[in-house]
Amino acid sequence: MGPRGAQLLAALLVLGLCALAGGEKPSPCRCSRVSTKNRKNCGFPGITSDQCFDYGCCFDSSVSGVPWCFYPLPNEESQCIMEVPARVNCGYPGISREECVSQQCCFDDLVFQVPWCFYPRPVEACHY
Repeated sequence: MGPRGAQLLAALLVLGLCALAGGEKPSPCRCSRVSTKNRKNCGFPGITSDQCFDYGCCFDSSVSGVPWCFYPLPNEESQCIMEVPARVNCGYPGISREECVSQQCCFDDLVFQVPWCFYPRPVEACHY
């Protein structure tokens, strides 16, 4: 599977997880960690924040020119869920999953040309 296929698979996974979680307001952590350029529209023109939250989506109208109602990051306990640009390398090229995990780091080899072994987000980064 090429880089485009992996990105498409990841996007479909996010959409599927969001559909399952529909109807409940996502945590601020799942919304604030989605960069504006990666927002995927979850609403319609003129949607209100309450309508958006009813869909289980995030709402932020502070930036013009991007979707205000958008899908959150997956709801997982793991601090390894983050956007690819936020990864900080914790390994070396070709590191195995086992070696990476033994260093208490996250491993995800689905996206090419980015760190596969990376530091988890601090727990406090998700608490508001």
